[in-house]
Amino acid sequence: MQTADYLVILIYMIGVVAASVFLSSKMKNSKDMFAAGGQSPWWVSGLSGFMTIFSAGTFVIWGGIAYQYGIVAVAINMCYGIAALLVGYFLAGYWRKLGVNSASEFLQLRFGSSIVQFYTWFQGTFGVFAVGGAIYALSKIICALIPLPEGHLLADAGTGLLSVPFTSVILCLIVIIITFSGGLWAVLVTDVLQFVILVISVLFVVPLIFMEVGGVGEFLEKAPDGFMSPIASDFTWWFLVGWVVIHFFKIGGEWAFVQRYTCVPKPKDAKKAAYIFGVMYLISPIFWMLPALVYRVIDPGQDTEQAYILACNLVLPAGMMGLMIASMASATASAATSQLNVFAGAFTTEVYQRLFNEDATEKQLVYVGRIFTVILGGIVIAGSLLIPRYGYTSFIIDLTTLLTGPLVLPTIWGLFSKKIGMKSVWGTTLVGFISAAIVKFGLTEGGFLSRVESLRSLSEWVIKNMRIADLTVGIIVPLIILVFLEMVLKRTNPNWKKVEVSKDDFQVTEIATPSLLPAKMVMITLAVIGLIMFVLGLLNVEKMNVLLTFAFILLFLAAITFAILKRKINS
Repeated sequence: MQTADYLVILIYMIGVVAASVFLSSKMKNSKDMFAAGGQSPWWVSGLSGFMTIFSAGTFVIWGGIAYQYGIVAVAINMCYGIAALLVGYFLAGYWRKLGVNSASEFLQLRFGSSIVQFYTWFQGTFGVFAVGGAIYALSKIICALIPLPEGHLLADAGTGLLSVPFTSVILCLIVIIITFSGGLWAVLVTDVLQFVILVISVLFVVPLIFMEVGGVGEFLEKAPDGFMSPIASDFTWWFLVGWVVIHFFKIGGEWAFVQRYTCVPKPKDAKKAAYIFGVMYLISPIFWMLPALVYRVIDPGQDTEQAYILACNLVLPAGMMGLMIASMASATASAATSQLNVFAGAFTTEVYQRLFNEDATEKQLVYVGRIFTVILGGIVIAGSLLIPRYGYTSFIIDLTTLLTGPLVLPTIWGLFSKKIGMKSVWGTTLVGFISAAIVKFGLTEGGFLSRVESLRSLSEWVIKNMRIADLTVGIIVPLIILVFLEMVLKRTNPNWKKVEVSKDDFQVTEIATPSLLPAKMVMITLAVIGLIMFVLGLLNVEKMNVLLTFAFILLFLAAITFAILKRKINS
């Protein structure tokens, strides 16, 4: 990277942190901090949900798979879109109708405190620990572009590049500051900002990388055999089906996504938020993955985890490359800040307030929420340093396939079932965990059950079909248990009435007006970045056309946003 890139990264990061500090003025109470006061516009929540599942890991994991296997990476990412559309149709609006501010609040009403405490502590520690993997992925990308002199204090001894652990810690600290300062408003607004910048940046990379390879026809001719197939290796059709199902649970019931449905004014807004999330993930993957796909033809011998960013570095001019890195950093920050915010909220309300200080004032809750943000941020740092030892790609896929079902499916089931109660949820979760452990550590190669004669054929099948085995145990086992309980249980669980009361109260009392603040901040950011790119275009004669075109698009979008805001204010 060049000086202009570092300057753009610095300005971008200062702007994001400054926006978070500014948004701290909106936090008058805990609902503002953890639910945006119920005033988030549907499009902000939808794009934030899109970016919650999107991070530098998208470029490292799926960009690496695109580089290695081809178009299958696009098919896998489109599964998120299908899952989100299904969530919009079946679940998102219902979450808002409940009148709760979070998934933890619903679980408290529906099942009681013990399961909430378990989910809070387990997901708030292990789940946040996993967020460190996304920080590691971003560090891997950044460090690939920053060589340092031999013997430099911050250089990696093996590669001569900037140290990945050092960069991970610095990025984690930035994430903590954003969440600590601005709460959910900061998370939502920064999500939208980096969504816009990332989309435009990637749309520029695609034609430039095709020009580099000699055109679409040349790429298709030189692509490896099977590169354009939607399935490859152990990413089979069954894997894709399972990926849709598992992410229906994840997007429909995981706490960070539920927060996107409960922070909007109306149930219809929650459905629209999920729909925009789904549509974007049906359209965007082809554009996200193309740079890595084409780069395989240009340079087939690179580290798969770094292929995507090397493709961008090959074609983007100085300044735009820095903006690409900055927006990737912001994307990763959004995924991390989402998790920090939702679990800081859970620890504040479900641990501190419920167990230690039921009469806590709103000022105390905000203060404690910030303390928990810092503590959880330390867990993120630990994850960023330890997850690489397991293998980032394997860790994320294993975590998603094995544990999403046992953790999330009982919550979704409890939205509609009147029968299941706390014991049912505990049983489903624990049996699901045990089943996952047996498959992952018992039946795999060298596992403690792999040498049992009666289980040898099963073990061999698991070893040959690891991805399918993980998905099967993660989905089928908890589903079978819940169906069985639904058939056996005869009485309505007493806590179901509490949910009905909450729904009735929401319909009568919950009225909110969407805030125009996110659109204003998007407008200002687009205008500032557009002006910076305009200046860089005038200074860089060789890449003037690309930079000026990019600048004019950003300024044009800022002007459109200004016109829409003016109409909204005057109406």
